[in-house]
Parts: sequence; structure tokens; C-alpha cells
Amino acid sequence: MLDHYILGTVDRISPEAPVPVFLIEKETFAPGGAGNVATNIAALGGRASVLGMVGKDDAAGRLMKEFKKRNVDTNGVININPRPTTQKIRVIAHGQQLIRLDIEKTEKIGAKFEKMAMGSLAKKVKTSDALVVSDYAKGFITKNLAKAIISLSKKHKKLIIGDIKPENFSYFRNIDVIAPNEKEALKMSGKNSILGAGKFLQKKLNCDVLITRGTKGLTLFEKNKNYDFPAESKDVFSVTGAGDTVTAVFALCLAAGAKLQDAARIANCAAGIVVGKMGTATPSFSELRDCLKAEGKAQK
Repeated sequence: MLDHYILGTVDRISPEAPVPVFLIEKETFAPGGAGNVATNIAALGGRASVLGMVGKDDAAGRLMKEFKKRNVDTNGVININPRPTTQKIRVIAHGQQLIRLDIEKTEKIGAKFEKMAMGSLAKKVKTSDALVVSDYAKGFITKNLAKAIISLSKKHKKLIIGDIKPENFSYFRNIDVIAPNEKEALKMSGKNSILGAGKFLQKKLNCDVLITRGTKGLTLFEKNKNYDFPAESKDVFSVTGAGDTVTAVFALCLAAGAKLQDAARIANCAAGIVVGKMGTATPSFSELRDCLKAEGKAQK
């Protein structure tokens, strides 16, 4: 999806209706959704390839350009016409978001595009260290595609990490790790506590679970134990995309051979960095290194 930011100022009310007059000063664009996961991986030195869908429109062209700027491979992107490219357009004045406009179609892709996606997946999985399923429930993830992801990953012994929406979570039994946010975890499990949700999802999907909890940090469920990682950030500017950063950094660490607890700790630091920035943002390697050093000193 394409994240489009329109930045400007408001200093008067319209004479036509009781609404603010917004003066546009600047527009910026960035890959959103699964694209934000990929750009976070690339920003930290990983090689990221995206498999997903766009429409045949100006937004798709812009999105491909933004991926190219960030060194993300887009050979797996499928053009589904006349479906529009998913967009989130945020209007921001004086540091405050006034409104968000969404452009999207969310019906499931058909058999033709499932087959195309599976073909691209089969090629990419062999040369990858890990697969990240970043599901925003926009129709690309189907039961058949999820089955193919699990099957191919197990066949080639590749790690799978999933940020799965509640609508599709049951498709992913035997995934390695899922990383939902707190609200999603409670909805998936039908439980009213993080502890209950984490244990339920572990058993239901036969996997480890990392739950992002906003200002409360992260909770990791590994085997028969759970670990809390308090939030690192003191100044929260925007939580947009913070879950994507957690998923990306967590996956990159695991792909590099880190243990689950170490990967969660590093991902928690990364989330603390990006919430201090505007919009969909990525941590730099130096920012992440400094955060980890500061955390290490604080623990001594």
C-alpha cells in the first residue's frame, strides 16, 4: 500500500462551511503495510523482496519508485486491474493529523492471481532466509496462498514470521512466530488477558507468539514461558507503522541467527525509535545501536 502524507497549515475557517481551510505546503510518499516491513528490513542492511498486489494507476507507479529508492526488490508485485492500489492519505497540519482518506478494495483475489502469487513465491523462497507475512486483510492473503506459504517454507526449511489479521489467522497453523498487536491477539483468541491470549495462540497455531502492546512494550511467549519488554520510547510522536518495524526487525534478527528473546529486545528498541518520528518511519543502524547501548547501561 502507498502511504501519502499531505502537510500544511490551517489558519482560518472556510466561508463556505464550518470547516478549516487547509493550505498544502508539502507532500511525501512512502511504502506502507507490508511495504513498510520491507523498507525497515532494507534500512538495516537486509535484502528485502516484496510479494503483493497493486492496481494499474498512478499510485502503483509512485509506490514502485519509492521501493526503488529504498532498495527493495519488486519483481514479485502483481498488477491486478481494475483494482486500485491501496492508499492511506493522511492530512496533517501543525503536527496533528486532521483526517485520513483510504482508497482500497478488500475482496479476495481470484484463482488466476493466486496462481501467479504462488509462482513468484516458489521462486523467491529458495533464495530467502526468512518469509514475513504482513497481512492487512486487503484480500491478497487467501486460504490457498497461506497454505502454499506454509508448505513451501517447511519444504525449504525457511523461517516464517506473521503479522496476521484476525480474519485470516486460522490459515497459519504451524507458522514459526506470529506478531499481532494486543487488540488483534485478544480478538483472535477470544480471551480478555494478554496471558490467556498468548497461550491460546501458541496452542492453536503451534507457534511462538510476540504481542506488540503500544506504550506497554512487547510480550513474548516462547515454549512454556513468557517475557515482558517495557516500551523504550519516552516521547511518542506517531505510532503509525510501529508494528511493522517490530515485525521487520524481529524477523531480520531471527534470520541472522538471533534467539527469540534477543530478537524481541532489539525489535522493542526499534519500535521506541520510530514512534518518535512522523508517519511510517524506519530506524537507522546507528540509532538502533545507540538505543541498545543505552539499554545495556541502564541495566547495569
